[in-house]
Amino acid sequence: MGAVLIAVVLLGVLYPTFAAYLDASADKSGMLTGVVRITDGDTLRLGNTKIRLHGIDAPESKQNCYSASETLYPCGSKSTAYLRQIIGKNQVYCDGQQKDRYRRLIAVCYAGKINLNAEMVRSGWAIAYTYYSKDYVVQEMMARVQGLGIWQGRFVEPYQWRRTRSSKQ
Repeated sequence: MGAVLIAVVLLGVLYPTFAAYLDASADKSGMLTGVVRITDGDTLRLGNTKIRLHGIDAPESKQNCYSASETLYPCGSKSTAYLRQIIGKNQVYCDGQQKDRYRRLIAVCYAGKINLNAEMVRSGWAIAYTYYSKDYVVQEMMARVQGLGIWQGRFVEPYQWRRTRSSKQ
């Protein structure tokens, strides 16, 4: 366990520097760019295009979680607020080719040099959606070890929460 923790800490120290280098050199030509509206912690709208952040799953807007002290809090609203905060007034650019079954563009999006997908998971306000991608597993491990965002307490994984909600309708 000690070696795993050291590896996670080292990745936590080295990853932001490496990621900033990759983000700064990204080719922005051909990407969607503009001011977005935020739907929730993993969904944006750029004009008429709905965008689902690739490889992550954030709590739903109406989802609640439990804090470390077992207090219920609106983690879905907090996730949305965090995405709004990191975007600020910046334009967002997104790179994606495929659409999901709801016709949303699946994309990796940036606000300046910040990879929004990675930052949402790193901050603990989204999980790595490993059913579709393993891209953000390291960020999830870091958030989990540090007890950030939803990892501060208990929560139902967003896809499971959606499943229980749809079965009640």
